[in-house]
Amino acid sequence: MTYPETIDYLFSALPMYHRIGAAAYKADIQPTIDLMEALGHPEHRFRSIHVAGTNGKGSVSHFLASILQEAGYKVGLYTSPHLIDFRERIRINGEMIGEQNVVEFVAQHRKTMENLHLSFFEMTVGLAFDFFAREKVDIAVVEVGMGGRLDSTNVITPLLSIITNIGLDHTQFLGDTLEKIAAEKAGIIKPGIPVVIGETQQETAPVFKAKAAACKAPITFADQHHHVQRVEDYTEELTGDYQKMNIATVLEAADVLRGMCDRLTPAVLQRGLAHVVSNTHLQGRWQTIGHNPLTICETAHNEPGIRAMLTKLASMHYHRLHLVYGCVNDKDFLSILKILHTSLSSLNANLTWYFSQPSVPRRKPVEELATAAHEIGINGNAYSTVKEAITAARSAAEASDLVLVTGSIFLVADALAE
Repeated sequence: MTYPETIDYLFSALPMYHRIGAAAYKADIQPTIDLMEALGHPEHRFRSIHVAGTNGKGSVSHFLASILQEAGYKVGLYTSPHLIDFRERIRINGEMIGEQNVVEFVAQHRKTMENLHLSFFEMTVGLAFDFFAREKVDIAVVEVGMGGRLDSTNVITPLLSIITNIGLDHTQFLGDTLEKIAAEKAGIIKPGIPVVIGETQQETAPVFKAKAAACKAPITFADQHHHVQRVEDYTEELTGDYQKMNIATVLEAADVLRGMCDRLTPAVLQRGLAHVVSNTHLQGRWQTIGHNPLTICETAHNEPGIRAMLTKLASMHYHRLHLVYGCVNDKDFLSILKILHTSLSSLNANLTWYFSQPSVPRRKPVEELATAAHEIGINGNAYSTVKEAITAARSAAEASDLVLVTGSIFLVADALAE
């Protein structure tokens, strides 16, 4: 198969959560264990750092990879989902896995994948770990897909486990309280392996402390040791007040790792934080995609992410806000819309809504979204594609206005693909 044929096979033959949702989710790590056995246990052939959490785990993973790269290590980075190119999920020193590597892996292991009835995510974890092992990375930063305890990535034994924070997301799979979700995320805590918690939360801290104690794993809370006042003091490549907590988490992680990775000097940390986007090619985090009017996309897609985005928005200076919003059908979009409506109405009376939908099967149909929004007092026009919505917003906007595209990772992916 060619590379396009291989990608078509992966997207169509293997259940893919980010496209079809719950039907692709498995509450079972055994298929991944079986896959690792079939691949000769690549997960044991490289050092790793494991990163979980509701929000910030992607940014923290990229920050850490950038720092380790600046330290001179050969660094693997596994993240999900991808925005434009499948190969974004698997990188070494910022470079995406080669197309031929993907083709050869699938050709060699297709029967195994089908016999094990693997999901798209399980296969991708196998591909990533096999690639990292073959390429002999010094260390890999591995982002959890969902939860932790039963996530396919949870077959590694890392140098360090990190849990950024806990919010109410994926509640249909992980539980409907912060405590239940924390228990799932805490599943990445391993015996004797240190764990860094990014944010001290009243509901979740006892869960993490109990799990760490049971595993005799040293535990620290980043926000009890590091206080970041201004993101710009550390990096101008990723902005937004919500990065303060992520940077604090990374600084605490570096403190823990310093005993195992002696190259993590203050100068290395400074360069790694400053050059995170240049080194790792992270996209979609308060990313500028146009000027006159300023047009920004932000992958905030749940309540904690939206509230963090609103804090950043409150610090911006613009005349009128043009909000392009779309979401997937398994999110609590009504709660998000109400938060946006209440907060933005108090921030700026000059607000225009543009509803759209991401180009994935999980999308919330834009007609249903616009109708539901209207019922709670939000009025806006509906557009079948994000391109049409952005074009309309930019056409209506003046140079001093702000166009913001948000609500779903996949809506942002569509915006970046244009």
